[in-house]
Amino acid sequence: MLFEGAQGTQLDIDHGTYPFVTSSNTVAGNACNGTGFGPTHIDSVIGVLKAYTTRVGEGPFPTELFDETGDVLQKKGGEFGATTGRRRRCGWFDAVVASDAVRLNGLTDLALTKLDVLSGQKRVKIATRYDLDGRRIGVMPTNIRAAQRVTPVYQEFPGWQEDIGHVQEMSELPVAARDYIRRIEDVTGVPASIISVGPDREETMLLRNPFDRDR
Repeated sequence: MLFEGAQGTQLDIDHGTYPFVTSSNTVAGNACNGTGFGPTHIDSVIGVLKAYTTRVGEGPFPTELFDETGDVLQKKGGEFGATTGRRRRCGWFDAVVASDAVRLNGLTDLALTKLDVLSGQKRVKIATRYDLDGRRIGVMPTNIRAAQRVTPVYQEFPGWQEDIGHVQEMSELPVAARDYIRRIEDVTGVPASIISVGPDREETMLLRNPFDRDR
């Protein structure tokens, strides 16, 4: 049995960046609350993350890009709200937000999507910490004013120029792309079990079965 949620962790009414949230709980625990399925029966919790970060609407977005790179991610990724058609804000991968999502949802696996959108970038970045008034922190502040003041602390990596849209094996990815995936696994502490390099079924790589209880 598979339960699928919608919207991101930062939009959760209790755990998100209030008041820039939705009207309900979006974290994985709400699957049990909404279905009556006991939490001890949940075997795996898969977090679906893009290889970069996006947000629709207002709210803190420390890694948001306001330059040509942000425009490229938006256009290549087709980043428009599915319902409203609004342009999604785009930025570098935010490992601080991702790590918060790991903790709040109890993630066991990552499904990393849209890796192909980063192709063509000379350098790619991951925000691993924030700077808040001269202090280094590793979590999103719960105070919304503080959250809007943080600036990202980046780790920078070589990009890749190859078109990876039809790659079907992890070993076929450029070394830089594989290193990028491994760094995301390292900073989140969760394995990337699924990698997608395009919208089609055959453009999704299953590195390990996230539903295998005997892993």
